[in-house]
Amino acid sequence: MYIGLISDTHGVFSEVFKSFLDPVDVLWHAGDFGGGEDFARKLAEYKPLVGVCGNCDGQDIRFTHPQHQYFELEGKKILMTHIGGSPGHYDIRAHALIDRYRPDVFICGHSHILKVMNDKANNLLYINPGAAGIQGWHVVRTALRFRLEKGRLFDMEVFELPRV
Repeated sequence: MYIGLISDTHGVFSEVFKSFLDPVDVLWHAGDFGGGEDFARKLAEYKPLVGVCGNCDGQDIRFTHPQHQYFELEGKKILMTHIGGSPGHYDIRAHALIDRYRPDVFICGHSHILKVMNDKANNLLYINPGAAGIQGWHVVRTALRFRLEKGRLFDMEVFELPRV
């Protein structure tokens, strides 16, 4: 499976991001969709969508995208939430979810900082795709795509675009 991962779009999904994500099978969104349910629906029309709500999302998004998602895919246990912190500095709610589900991969957004790293203490891969939108303090907009097959996550690529 070929997966595209974005976060913190805040209602913006530029054509250049769409071009980068065109080859993927599914789009994962780690929260702060922005633009309401109409925006999320357009993303879901573009690609099958798995997402979580973010702290800036309204009630309309929260009805269709929960605060966290846990699922197993291609032999990996995936946990996604919006506010997660980072290894060694997890948000208390995120840490409780990690303790509960023991994921192989933990995905979050919120910080607008792209970060991918192994968390040896929790035996997981930590992924934050940064921010694909233009709202916020970040200077580079980012997205990720990667393959997930037979228990392996590989061929991760980063897309970067200056925030204008």
